[in-house]
Amino acid sequence: MRRKFRVALLATVATLVAGAASAQDLIAKDRVGPADAPKTLSFRLTGDGPGNTLPDIAEGYQKLFVDFIQKHPGWQIKLERMSDNIGQEQARMLEQTKSGTGPDCAAVDSFVLALFMNAGVLKPLNEYFTQAEIDDLFPFVREGITGKDGKIYAWWWDTDLRVLYRNKDIVADAPQTWDELKAAAIASKDKGMEGVLVNGGRWEGTTFDWLANFWAQGGKLVDDSGKPIFAEGENREKFLKAVNYFKDLVDSGAAPKRIATIVNYDEFNAAAAAGSTALFIGGNWQLAQLKSTLEPEEFAKWTFSAIPGPTKDQRSTGTGGWTIGAFSSDPEKVAMCAGIAKEIYSGAGNALQQQLPTSKALFDKYDVFKSDANKAFAAALVDGQARPGVPIYPEISNQIQVMMGDVLTGAKTPEAALDAANAAVQAAYARL
Repeated sequence: MRRKFRVALLATVATLVAGAASAQDLIAKDRVGPADAPKTLSFRLTGDGPGNTLPDIAEGYQKLFVDFIQKHPGWQIKLERMSDNIGQEQARMLEQTKSGTGPDCAAVDSFVLALFMNAGVLKPLNEYFTQAEIDDLFPFVREGITGKDGKIYAWWWDTDLRVLYRNKDIVADAPQTWDELKAAAIASKDKGMEGVLVNGGRWEGTTFDWLANFWAQGGKLVDDSGKPIFAEGENREKFLKAVNYFKDLVDSGAAPKRIATIVNYDEFNAAAAAGSTALFIGGNWQLAQLKSTLEPEEFAKWTFSAIPGPTKDQRSTGTGGWTIGAFSSDPEKVAMCAGIAKEIYSGAGNALQQQLPTSKALFDKYDVFKSDANKAFAAALVDGQARPGVPIYPEISNQIQVMMGDVLTGAKTPEAALDAANAAVQAAYARL
């Protein structure tokens, strides 16, 4: 009996070792699945995956991808990592998919999804999701992924919002208005800080974070037909008011001049870790990053609140997020792509990265979203506004980025910069 027990024990250990070894063999820097798998799917992704810069997040995704590929024997997923220049990467991918040289499956940023849908390069995914699952999506999410024919052409798996982070030891009370934020930022400088940090460089984050100030006033970028109207009538007044607000932050010293070069949210985390700022406007996902970056006693000093508006009653925040879309004409590859969206990202990926779900049911399913912080983020989504899902939006964003650089560096007045941006956008709209 003892010998049989030892043999059984050794067999079990051998099986476990073999299983661990095979799991290791199933993932590499640019591959998930056996190297000699007969079927391959190319998947272009962001840092939300096995190559994440945070070790615990990377390990979590590695497990999710390995678990997924083990359920699909004979398949290999070729991983194609995008750079951090999201706007450029998405534009390049659109051109590739139009010419038939793009990936089989990819992460598509929600703000350019309309361009891909308009180009007719995405495959419908309705058969892989129940109507109940589609109906449970937040309205702005469901609207964003639905084409004119009523079919869904991507799965929007996470959403986010922007908030004002602050070090409570430096800024005790949450600023409620633009004037209060400016005063708090200037006061923080007297304590050795550099003022409030915001995105101001040439990238999508600059446009999206700033738009909250335009939207809070009721401003509209486009009309119901998708025509750009941000430089007309009341919209022009609201637009200039929001631009002048950011200009005044720099001119007054409430924000450092270097914000005109900030093109990555990681800079805010670094500044918080270095103790050089007490205020920054960032994404909800950064709370978890701060927790993993800062010492517990330092993290305890940080909290967040709604982005201040021109008045206490005028508030808005941008709601973004990523989608997964299929470009392949091979039905099997489309099914695999939908599986990645559903089994890796939607739900499990949300919980892993604490990226807010797009479905009400998932908020109740995962304990991590029952925390006070995530409940507050979920509640803040009521003031959320998604970027308009129209083909001209990327060019509007591009011109806002150019405009912001010109204004923050003093190269142009807000009025001249707005006129130049509008002229470029109108010309692009005429070409659509």
